[in-house]
Amino acid sequence: MPLDPVRVEEVRGWLTKAATDLRAADHDRTASPPLLEDVVFHAQQAVEKALKAFLSWHDRPFRKTHDLGELGQACLEIDATLSDLVRDAAPLTEYAWKFRYPGEPDQPSADEATAAIASARAVNDAIVVRLPTDVRP
Repeated sequence: MPLDPVRVEEVRGWLTKAATDLRAADHDRTASPPLLEDVVFHAQQAVEKALKAFLSWHDRPFRKTHDLGELGQACLEIDATLSDLVRDAAPLTEYAWKFRYPGEPDQPSADEATAAIASARAVNDAIVVRLPTDVRP
């Protein structure tokens, strides 16, 4: 049966945005000095968009949210083998808002930023291989 072209484009759009966020995170990490707040933000965004791609492919509605735990839980209803990745990525949720506004006293460490990118890349890679090649950017 042929794939729904509208769904293919929607999922490809989410995956393209996730890939762009991963590129941005890598770029910000290599800046001098590194833009660590942006690194962790883009890592969170990459996970969020990869999870939304997976849900979109499986025709599962989701509300507008940055909560990776909520999105991940919905993904686990489809594929429980994502459990470890979802658990490890859920704490990245706070990077959607933390460090984005003045007055935050802390900054993420370089190790924290590196771990966030690694988690985001792992989730993205796991989602991509679970989807048809036609939706890949």
